[in-house]
Amino acid sequence: MSEHTNVPPHANPYRELLFASLERSRERFDRALDGVSVEQANTQPTPELAPRIDSLTWLVWHTAREIDMQVSALAGTQMLWTTGGFKERFALPLPDDTEDWRHTPEQAALVRVDDLSVATDYLDAAYGLIRDYLGGLSAQALDDVVDRSWDPPVTRGVRLASIIDDAAQHSGQAMYTRRLLGLPG
Repeated sequence: MSEHTNVPPHANPYRELLFASLERSRERFDRALDGVSVEQANTQPTPELAPRIDSLTWLVWHTAREIDMQVSALAGTQMLWTTGGFKERFALPLPDDTEDWRHTPEQAALVRVDDLSVATDYLDAAYGLIRDYLGGLSAQALDDVVDRSWDPPVTRGVRLASIIDDAAQHSGQAMYTRRLLGLPG
């Protein structure tokens, strides 16, 4: 180990940076959910004033879903949503192919759980999926083009940075939602 970093010798510094960024968002979700009741987690804090401030449950579900969908596509595997039984555990009154980033406030309000472990288990599984995926990548693999529909084409590294950035954004929103619910933190 270098005295100035936590990166082991011969490690992939880009991958380590992605890992570190990912872990910060997961820790932020833990802080946002600490001591929260199911009722609080399912509540949109300001539906009249700001209907696009979503519930903690929606933010956790959406983040897990986006990580799951995108990393599964990169890895060429089936989504945890179906293989891990999360579709059944959530039992959402929404189409399975719902584009959750386009949810109306009314659709987002339908993402509810009776037990917070349903949401946190999916989040844990999704973060485990991306950790495992990152752990198997070489530095060269980050340069592979994975999406030519953009100009410039998107590399694996850029797609992973985008996924991790989205998780960071939503974990920050979860902290904001927590505060709007009147909870400390």
